[in-house]
Formats: sequence, C-alpha cells, structure tokens
Amino acid sequence: MNVLLIAIYVVFGAAALLTLWRIVRGPSILDRAVASDVLLTEVMCVLGAEMAINHHTRSLPVLLIIAAVGVFGSISIARFVARRDNTQR
Repeated sequence: MNVLLIAIYVVFGAAALLTLWRIVRGPSILDRAVASDVLLTEVMCVLGAEMAINHHTRSLPVLLIIAAVGVFGSISIARFVARRDNTQR
C-alpha cells in the first residue's frame, strides 16, 4: 500500500474520531448536524484522495451520492430547527 495513502487514512481517521466525538457530545442538534456534515466531507476527501492516488474514477458515483445525502440532510435539519423555533415563539 502506498505510504501517502496510509498517511491520509491516519490523518482523516483521527479527524473522523474527533468528529464522531462532537456528534455524540454536541450540546445542540445544530452542533451534531455540522459535525455530521464534516464527517461526510471527510469521507468524500478520503475517497477523492484514493481515486487520485490510484488513478481511477470508480468511486465517483459514491461521491455524488454522499454529497447529495449531505446537502439534503443539512436542508432537512435546517428546516426542522427553523420550524421548531417558530413554534416556540
């Protein structure tokens, strides 16, 4: 296995663990939503780096699906929080 790929896995693995800690420990739903977006972005970066290092595009559909899930998840959480704030007033 390529040394660069191992270094990327280690760095992004540590970042993913810190992000999972924020998801579990986050004091509000918005903190958890931002952390989940960061985790999806980290997964996308690892897949993109692996594609660039190994010179292939087989993971491109997976990247697109992960990006769509991240966008739609963020929109739905934002709408939920906005609706909840309106009912509390």
